[in-house]
Amino acid sequence: MCGIIGITSNKPVSSAIINSLRKLEYRGYDSAGIATIDNGFINEIKSEGRVDNLEKNLVTKSLKGTLGIGHVRWATHGIPNTVNAHPHSSETVSVVHNGIIENSTILKKLLIKKGHKFKSQTDTEVIVHLITEYLKENNLKDTIIKVLKQLHGSFALGIIFKDQSDLIVGARRGSPLAVGYGPNENYLGSDSYALKSMTNKISYLDDGEFCLLKKNNVEFFNENGIKVNKKVLHVSSQEENYEKGDFKHFMAKEIEEQPITIKNCVKEYIDNINNEINIYNIPWKFDNISSVVLIGCGTAYHSCLMAKYWFEELTSLNVSTDIASEFRYRKNRFKEDTLYIFVSQSGETADTYAALDLCNKNKMKTCSIVNVIESSIARDANFVLPIHCGPEVGVASTKAFLGQMLVLYIFILKISSLTNDLDKKNLTNKIKDLKLLPKLVQETLLTEDKIRMSADTFSEAKGSMFLGRGFSYPIALEGALKLKELSYVHAEGYPAGEMKHGPLALIEDGMPVVVLAPRDNYYKKTISNMQEVIARGAKVLLITNKSTDEVVSENIWQTIEVENSNYDLIPFLLTIPLQKLAYYSALKKGYDIDKPRNLAKSVTVE
Repeated sequence: MCGIIGITSNKPVSSAIINSLRKLEYRGYDSAGIATIDNGFINEIKSEGRVDNLEKNLVTKSLKGTLGIGHVRWATHGIPNTVNAHPHSSETVSVVHNGIIENSTILKKLLIKKGHKFKSQTDTEVIVHLITEYLKENNLKDTIIKVLKQLHGSFALGIIFKDQSDLIVGARRGSPLAVGYGPNENYLGSDSYALKSMTNKISYLDDGEFCLLKKNNVEFFNENGIKVNKKVLHVSSQEENYEKGDFKHFMAKEIEEQPITIKNCVKEYIDNINNEINIYNIPWKFDNISSVVLIGCGTAYHSCLMAKYWFEELTSLNVSTDIASEFRYRKNRFKEDTLYIFVSQSGETADTYAALDLCNKNKMKTCSIVNVIESSIARDANFVLPIHCGPEVGVASTKAFLGQMLVLYIFILKISSLTNDLDKKNLTNKIKDLKLLPKLVQETLLTEDKIRMSADTFSEAKGSMFLGRGFSYPIALEGALKLKELSYVHAEGYPAGEMKHGPLALIEDGMPVVVLAPRDNYYKKTISNMQEVIARGAKVLLITNKSTDEVVSENIWQTIEVENSNYDLIPFLLTIPLQKLAYYSALKKGYDIDKPRNLAKSVTVE
């Protein structure tokens, strides 16, 4: 959460900072702010809400200066308002911050005793006063070293000083931070995405490092102030022009793009001529691997749950899943024969990155599945598999979820061929089915009208249930999450067979319940569970796959049939109507679908 941009140049920077903040708004949109240095003074403008509000302020108050920092906020400490917006400034220094300072309360009490007065409710303002205090008796570099050692928690920082008209200090611990290089100007950003429009030459700060950024020079230091050398990476200079086009929301566009993104991903990983999987240079032999742990958060965790079923079905490996925020705090018993797979759309998810870092410190085998190949998780894993989805702007993930599942499935097929758990004939057949998946997804998107009609009931309900068994269970969890994220309706995903062990008490007359019941090995049992909720007054939306056999059940409120494929791939098709259900439920309520309340696209705080 939160986005940082800093620019030092020989020309005014405010408009370039505003443009970059727009690109970072997926990281937070509670408030925005900018500060520049001009004639030895810190000039600061902040606004509640979106970057558009900040830009309106700039129209009425021209902001000069060839050096500046900007910020978009996702609130942690303090309500989202102008006072709590970043930057936070004293007469001497101005700071933007992504992360959480865990000992801010203790530091604040100490600083108040020394006469410092605080204006905001934020943890970030502590950094401003600490720097101001240390500068009284220390030079700038020593001040930075001492301040950083005082801070507990995670942070990415951008800092400017009133008497340094060509200097931005950047610092990182836990939260990502990048430096970009340009002619007669240099840049600081919370990720490369905001910098790509200005440069394709980028370096990344590692944990504990800080940098001194001037328009013609950048120096990097470790936490003890010892100078370090950094690689300059050349990222794609082609800035992706990603617009909504004729769609009302990015999410609507991203749902409709899924046949294309799946096709692109299949092309990347499948040899069309030889029907083989193009995943090479795997750094381990699977003779030496007996178990797999899949780790993620939110939607990415649901893709891990889906992969668990595929691993069990197609390989002989032991497999488990873990939520990253739980994994990193448990007493893990690391074993050399275990492969740890980390899934993250942004590649910057704080808990997932921390779990990866923990595995790396224990010299484990690590693989990442991400959408952003320049991200921290991609860079630090032993092996990386991109999902090739292109930019996803909508905070509620759609095409990235299908992309994560798809790459996991292809990787599992590759592993099963390497371990001889899947013979050549079966592998070839599954690859052939994979190549048909884009067309099947395209045809499943045509369930639009039925979903739109059903959405009214879900948007008006006080709660709902999503039920599935086997391969359908992780998809039920994802469907419930989407409805919660977008419509702010309580929704619970649950294994259909577990209803009698508690959740059945929640069923009441008129409650909408989604039942995922493809014609698989679980079909008859799931239909029986469906009858249990119908008998208690639920309005059941049954989602199944097409078949010549009729559903043996009465009193079903609505039925939606997706296209047919092998059982492995049905979860992709079941996902489509659930995405549309969440979208139309939120649309009915008039909510901000691309930027739902309290959420951000890249979760970079714990």
